[in-house]
Amino acid sequence: MVAIEIVRVDPVADLGLAEHILAVQKSSYAVEAGLIGDNRIPLLHESVDDLCAAQVHWLVARESDEILGAAAWSEAEIDRLIVAPHAHRQGIGRRLVIGMLDSIVGQRVQVATGRDNAPARRLYELLGFVHTEDQEVLTGLWLARYELDR
Repeated sequence: MVAIEIVRVDPVADLGLAEHILAVQKSSYAVEAGLIGDNRIPLLHESVDDLCAAQVHWLVARESDEILGAAAWSEAEIDRLIVAPHAHRQGIGRRLVIGMLDSIVGQRVQVATGRDNAPARRLYELLGFVHTEDQEVLTGLWLARYELDR
């Protein structure tokens, strides 16, 4: 069995990598869209150019050449956390969040997820994040916002 490794990457420098991350992102956010009953999640509709234009740092979880998940952050805000649907419930999301927390500068880390995305909310709460508010970002599309003081 090959171990899953968490590594820092730069999708801007590797279009193939960016496309692979985007494919995992779309499949991951399609699952969230099903959980929350709304497919208007902006990152579900992102292009490779959009992904590369994001001013964020990236980690990927990979096994051999397969990307099982990815995470991006800027300053003290988690921008996105994605895990391929076939790799759910294997601790990949947890490992990616911990990897980001090790790299984030600042004492207060912020993240948002779909209000009705129970698995993501449970992950953040288990890692010590505290729910701060629910926010309607588009009519009927709600986010749950969290913060972690470190």
